[in-house]
Amino acid sequence: MAKIEKTDAEWREELDPETFRVTRQAGTERPFSHPGFPKTPGVFTCACCGAELFAQDNKFESHCGWPSFDATKAGAPVAETRDTSHGMVRTEVHCDDCGAHLGHVFPDGPRETTGMRYCINGVSIRFQPDDGAVET
Repeated sequence: MAKIEKTDAEWREELDPETFRVTRQAGTERPFSHPGFPKTPGVFTCACCGAELFAQDNKFESHCGWPSFDATKAGAPVAETRDTSHGMVRTEVHCDDCGAHLGHVFPDGPRETTGMRYCINGVSIRFQPDDGAVET
C-alpha cells in the first residue's frame, strides 16, 4: 500500500484532539482511561487510516491500563522504532501505512504464546467486528 501523507492540519480536521495528540504527536493516553472494547470476534484497525493491525484472538488482559496484544495481525503494517524519550529505552510501534503512533512493545507478554506485549493506546485503534459495523 502507498504511504498516506497528510499535513497536521488535515489530520486535525479528521481526528478528535486526543486521537491527534496520541497518534500524530506520539502522546500517551492516561492508563485505564479508555472504556475498553467488545470481546466479540473482529479486528482492530488504525484510527487514522483504517489498516488492520491486531486480531481479537491476540488481545489479552495485561492489567497495565492499555489494550494489550501478544502479536500483530499477519501482514499488518506495524513497524518498530527505537524510542529513547523520557529517560528510557523502549520500542515504539506505529502504523507503517500512515505513521500513526500506536504505543510500545515489550518482551513481557504471555509466555505460552509469543512472550510479547503490544501495549497500545486505545484511541489509536478502532474495533471492527466481524459483522462489519465499526465500534470505537
